[in-house]
Amino acid sequence: MNKVSAYVKESLHELTEKVTWPTWGQLQQSTVIVIVATIVITAMVWVMDIASENLLKLIYSLFR
Repeated sequence: MNKVSAYVKESLHELTEKVTWPTWGQLQQSTVIVIVATIVITAMVWVMDIASENLLKLIYSLFR
């Protein structure tokens, strides 16, 4: 039990004293970057999906 309590105390100390937490501005900036990257990647996947769908329709129409 001593090891568990020591681990919890050391973890709490590390989280409160040693970790450098981002400021509110940095957190907002990072959030915006993640949202923009998510939208861009989603748009790229959507375009590739539409393109592959149309390509497959074209290929299938050649064999009718």
